Amino acid sequence: MTRRKVGISVVAMLSIMIVSGGKAYSEEAVPLPPVPAEYADKHMPKGGWTDPKAIEEGGKIYVGEVNPLINCGSCHGKDGKPVKKGARDLRDQNNTGRFSDSFWFWRISEGVPKTKMKAWKSLLSEEQIWQVMAYEHQFSHGGKPSEHTDYKP
Repeated sequence: MTRRKVGISVVAMLSIMIVSGGKAYSEEAVPLPPVPAEYADKHMPKGGWTDPKAIEEGGKIYVGEVNPLINCGSCHGKDGKPVKKGARDLRDQNNTGRFSDSFWFWRISEGVPKTKMKAWKSLLSEEQIWQVMAYEHQFSHGGKPSEHTDYKP
């Protein structure tokens, strides 16, 4: 390739970047899928986000103490920092703030298609799913219980 052709190629690429606004990727988060009707009316029981007993039980479930088949920390990390590729960073409020309680409940119940996230509804009761959610929610709030007021539809 001659210098002239290389120069023309560089000018063409720069022109395309300028026209596209200089972005090679979108900064906006991918829209979340809609919650199926059977989960749309699921809401955290009153006080559940900050209930110390529920959070303690959720922590035991999260690390596999309650059922060794369920160990959320093996992918999401013991502190919410992912240890496996593709796992959500539960410490990032920009992630957890996108989840309605019904969306979050649905994903724990049914798993996430095309990922390693398994469906836990056959191994966890509804109460246990809420407990795990309350425990996970702390990661995005400095390890402290917090109401889920950061959710932004």
